[in-house]
Amino acid sequence: MAPAPTIIEDFELEVLELVEERSKRVRKRSSGGGGTVSALRQDHNRRHGSGGLRGKVMEGWAAKVGATAGAPLTKPPMTKTTENNIKPQRPSSIYTKLFGLFNVSTTSHQRETERRIMANNPEFNAQFNYAKNFIKTSKYTLLNFVPYNLFEQFQRLANFYFLCLLVLQLIPVISSLSPITTAVPLIGVLTVTAVKDAYDDYQRHRSDSQVNRRKSSVLRNGQLVEEYWSKVVVGDVIRMENDQFVAADVLLISTSEPNGLCYIETSELDGETNLKCKQCLPETEDLGQDDSLIGVFRGEIRCEPPNNQLNKFDGALHWEGNIHPLDNDKILLRGCILRNTQWCYGVVVFAGKDTKLMMNSGKTKFKRTSIDRLLNFIILGIVFFLLSMCLFCTVACGIWETLTGQYFRVYLPWDNLIPTDPAGGATVIALLVFFSYAIVLNTVVPISLYVSVEVIRLWQSFLINWDDAMCYIPSGTHAKARTTTLNEELGQIEYIFSDKTGTLTQNIMAFNKCTIAGRSFGEVIDPRTGDLLEINELSRTVDLSRNPYHEPSFKFYDHSLVDALDAGDRDCEAFFRLLALCHTVMPEEKNGKLEYQAQSPDEGALVSAARNFGFVFKSRTPNSITIFAKEVQETYELLCILDFNNVRKRMSVILKKDGRIRLYCKGADSIIYERLKSGQESLKHHTQEHLDSFAGEGLRTLCLAYKDLEEDYFQDWKSRHHEAAISLESREEKLDAIYEEVEKDLILLGATAIEDKLQDGVPQTIANLAMAGIKIWVLTGDKQETAINIGYSCQLLTDEMVNIFIIDAQSASEVEEQLQKFREDIRNVSATIHPQTNLSVVTFSVYSDDDAGRDNLSDAGEPNGGFALVINGHSLVFALNANYERLFLEVASHCKAVICCRVTPLQKAMVVDLVKRYKKAVTLAVGDGANDVSMIKTAHIGVGISGQEGLQAVLASDYSVAQFKFLERLLLVHGRWSYYRMCKFLRYFFYKNFAFTLCHFWFAFFVAFSAQTLFDPMFISVYNLFYTSMPVLALGIFEQDVNAKNSIKYPKLYTPGLKNALFNKREFFRSAVHGFVTSCVLFFIPFGAYYNGMDQEGRSMTDQQTFGSVVATILVIVVTMQICLDTSYWTFFNHVTIWGSLILYLLLQYFYNYVLGGDYVGALSKAMGEPMFYFTSLLTIVILMLPIMAWRFYWVDVAPNLSDKVRFKQRHDAKMASKRTEHDMHRTPSARRSRRSIRSGYAFAHQEGFGRLITSGKIMRPRNPKPGNVSNGRAASLRPDANKGPVAAPAPSTVEV
Repeated sequence: MAPAPTIIEDFELEVLELVEERSKRVRKRSSGGGGTVSALRQDHNRRHGSGGLRGKVMEGWAAKVGATAGAPLTKPPMTKTTENNIKPQRPSSIYTKLFGLFNVSTTSHQRETERRIMANNPEFNAQFNYAKNFIKTSKYTLLNFVPYNLFEQFQRLANFYFLCLLVLQLIPVISSLSPITTAVPLIGVLTVTAVKDAYDDYQRHRSDSQVNRRKSSVLRNGQLVEEYWSKVVVGDVIRMENDQFVAADVLLISTSEPNGLCYIETSELDGETNLKCKQCLPETEDLGQDDSLIGVFRGEIRCEPPNNQLNKFDGALHWEGNIHPLDNDKILLRGCILRNTQWCYGVVVFAGKDTKLMMNSGKTKFKRTSIDRLLNFIILGIVFFLLSMCLFCTVACGIWETLTGQYFRVYLPWDNLIPTDPAGGATVIALLVFFSYAIVLNTVVPISLYVSVEVIRLWQSFLINWDDAMCYIPSGTHAKARTTTLNEELGQIEYIFSDKTGTLTQNIMAFNKCTIAGRSFGEVIDPRTGDLLEINELSRTVDLSRNPYHEPSFKFYDHSLVDALDAGDRDCEAFFRLLALCHTVMPEEKNGKLEYQAQSPDEGALVSAARNFGFVFKSRTPNSITIFAKEVQETYELLCILDFNNVRKRMSVILKKDGRIRLYCKGADSIIYERLKSGQESLKHHTQEHLDSFAGEGLRTLCLAYKDLEEDYFQDWKSRHHEAAISLESREEKLDAIYEEVEKDLILLGATAIEDKLQDGVPQTIANLAMAGIKIWVLTGDKQETAINIGYSCQLLTDEMVNIFIIDAQSASEVEEQLQKFREDIRNVSATIHPQTNLSVVTFSVYSDDDAGRDNLSDAGEPNGGFALVINGHSLVFALNANYERLFLEVASHCKAVICCRVTPLQKAMVVDLVKRYKKAVTLAVGDGANDVSMIKTAHIGVGISGQEGLQAVLASDYSVAQFKFLERLLLVHGRWSYYRMCKFLRYFFYKNFAFTLCHFWFAFFVAFSAQTLFDPMFISVYNLFYTSMPVLALGIFEQDVNAKNSIKYPKLYTPGLKNALFNKREFFRSAVHGFVTSCVLFFIPFGAYYNGMDQEGRSMTDQQTFGSVVATILVIVVTMQICLDTSYWTFFNHVTIWGSLILYLLLQYFYNYVLGGDYVGALSKAMGEPMFYFTSLLTIVILMLPIMAWRFYWVDVAPNLSDKVRFKQRHDAKMASKRTEHDMHRTPSARRSRRSIRSGYAFAHQEGFGRLITSGKIMRPRNPKPGNVSNGRAASLRPDANKGPVAAPAPSTVEV
């Protein structure tokens, strides 16, 4: 049988399928007559044929899974159920793995291949048992919390181990300790963890309740009623008002806008705030808002089953004997917000967990830190070490009982269950001793460790939540740790995967600069020196208040542009007149104010700029555009719109005014320059210089040009364009030739420069994270040029980089060829580059960037050199193939920055998974929309950006911050501190437990391996609970080597976390050896001192209780002294816990022995009454502490690490604060820098504009409707072109009037 397809191949299949569908959709739109929207509907059923690329891919896949050769793939009547019928035939493991990558259940997909819904017919819909709109992200209920939580907790090996020990301690014959010694800590662990889990789940319940209790207007029995979202079911018709959230995935059936249009904001889905246009079927549009008509609507919807593809929907509406095709343009998804639409009605198609929003959310994954995984391995090793000690004691006990013990049976009689023969009795005793020592030595596997870890993590989470430095003041939003189990992992991040829109940028475009007729505008120049001045908050803005349409939020700083317009500069006037005319923006009067609705924020920013400079776009009809140019009304006849698409990279309009026909064009600089009229070399040269400067600052540039057309030429061109538009053969090629003909010999006007505003502090944050050794990958759906420009703006890409590799191949072989070439380039460059030497600003020692630089106190510059990789989504399909993924990862991992453009949510997650699988590095994903959820859940740590509306990424994240800049403090301060504290805590914890437990082992040699304990059983129970717990908790919560300011100032302090240097197997072994040596000294020095010892009155001091009390007291003093040496940052709590623990030990010893009558009553008092106790204690402490102090002082003085140096400088700066200058420290990276590369970030939307809708009149609201023209509760639409004759179908990117 042929091998099953891999996850990558399955994904490739889906992507190629979408590519084929899109190409077919374009061809079908181009091939029919009539209007653009109706042509799409008429050809819908023919566009999903089995031929072409999709058919070949499906046939190849069928051959892989063992389908009969030559057997045709059956095609159901539904448009897209071919895929759904085939998928369940795949091997279940592969199919489950694909969906299991994002915790999407495959059960419903296998059961449901087609969804059937009858509007307003709950009886019909009930038979299918569709999911209700109730959502549940919580894990527990009041009834199942205790058993379910206990079941989960006992899945942890340590908890189960201690439960077994507790059972053993209940057997008197083998236990020398009370069961309380294990029961109390175990119950404490289970209780603390259960409380934490209950709190976390309570927060989920609250969040679910808030969403489920939102209200929606539902049509029931012909009347609208208020219902909770949780009561909405599939098939319900719901009414949505402006600015309301959409309650479920609904099929749009009618709206308040002309031609069934409505506008939605999808910030919660994809983080984008620009509006998107949806349109209902014209057949249902006439239902309007007449509840009686909508109440009897009985259309049957047949569509695809639930899936997580946000941009895909296929189905059909069966109504009144006709079948109407449905696509994604007619679906409103849950989580969208209705904007600029008074009302709309829709039929619920998917509800609750079946909605695309929830399908992308998936289930909450249990994430564990690398320290957790290491701890599990260490605990397993400790258990084997414990068993080996028990086995040794068992053998030794058997030997002693055989050789010696049998002669002591009169003094130490054997129990009744022991055989009387010496060999058999010794064997049984030895076996029982094995279990006895497993109980006595069980503290080497400390159950209190897990309690302490949970408490430390909980407090570290509180410290993150309480940090005012990570509070976004405008919205009052604090950072929030949504989990308490991953804090130290924040200090080990090696790869960051970030979305762009809404994460790095604000998705707010601002008109920043421009060049007109060879003159650059936008810079502020000092009139005295002629130098450029940096624009800041104190810079004086241009006063535009005399313009009645100006926007107070618009800011421009170069007064010379306003002076040129006031002087009547014709080039400047032509420049802004073009901006006011050449676009597809829709105007709207709202509360007496003029507002614009643009397909992209880029286009909106350009029209807004023209408006503020006096050229106000006021209104449009399908045949005209009206502007106010310097308060003078100008109306232009709109002859044609040549709309934008990603191939043309430009748009044009042809207008007529006063008998003159003119074409206005704007587009990417490379496209416009190829079409300019000759003889403009000087202008082109100056404009190019300005474009290079703009692009160097990361601005999105756009060139503007125009051309006058003769009437005769235009009429001839229009007729030839009409012929090309209705051609059935080579239509695309003919139209391209027509476009090229008219869009040439253009006259250059200038260029615009728009800033896609980065969030505050993004460049500095990325620069600091890069210096810390963190690699940043940007995974975005934006086009390549935009992503590259943003990369330069935020310093992800720099001019110091050796090379920037761009992978844009269209086939697997080409991708492989490019990757191999880039790998060779990296190897060649790496072989020739010599390490750069630097000078420490503190020690003035010379070091290399490659090695010693990591431990030197130098922050004089940014990391130089290196490579960057840019790859688009189509090439990524092949790069993620199993045959090439290793090669792709090898090239990418040698790059300091990677940018993946035009990627889908699934691709984002698969890139993260690729790095996780092969690099074994800790990954972090940060995003702000539902399209980032799969990536966030796949990474080790997910961070959500809590924007204005989009909360889906936050709900799926482990941590949330309001701005990307707070990621710097989250990682470099809280993450590093958490890792540093946890590692220090673990090293000390294992040290003190080995020192404590191994004393019993040494004691075994002197008690015939009889499992007799050295210490008081109560001391054993509370050693980790009271005597030594609080100091180490204070260490784990408050410890810091350097303060927050220096943690950010010296990012290389983060390096130990990347290398897992502070706690690993080696560090654990060192701590264990330290505890081993400490236990030897603690046992044998008091043993020698008290061996045959006497007090001052001649009484013996050699009893076991006195000896045990002395060793226990010295042990508490020694481990307390050790934590004093380990503490670098002393707080009030450290003093209280450290000195308080010593006092508490003495008080509890007195209370237990004297008040409660313990077995060791008077033993410690007797010992402390003799000078021998103090001499023994001092000798033991000196022998144990002096070598450690000498060792640490030696290394700090001779070979200090970076932390030691920063700490020294921190103390020095505290003393010399008045003389210290910021100049001596860190140079803040510049937010902008010039670069040699010329990148064009042409400012358009990624999809086609509103051109077809504008010229068809469907997007127009009727102006001044006649009274009484009301139908079904809505003003009737006036169609200006209703009386015209038939018009040929325009091309997808061309609209003709």
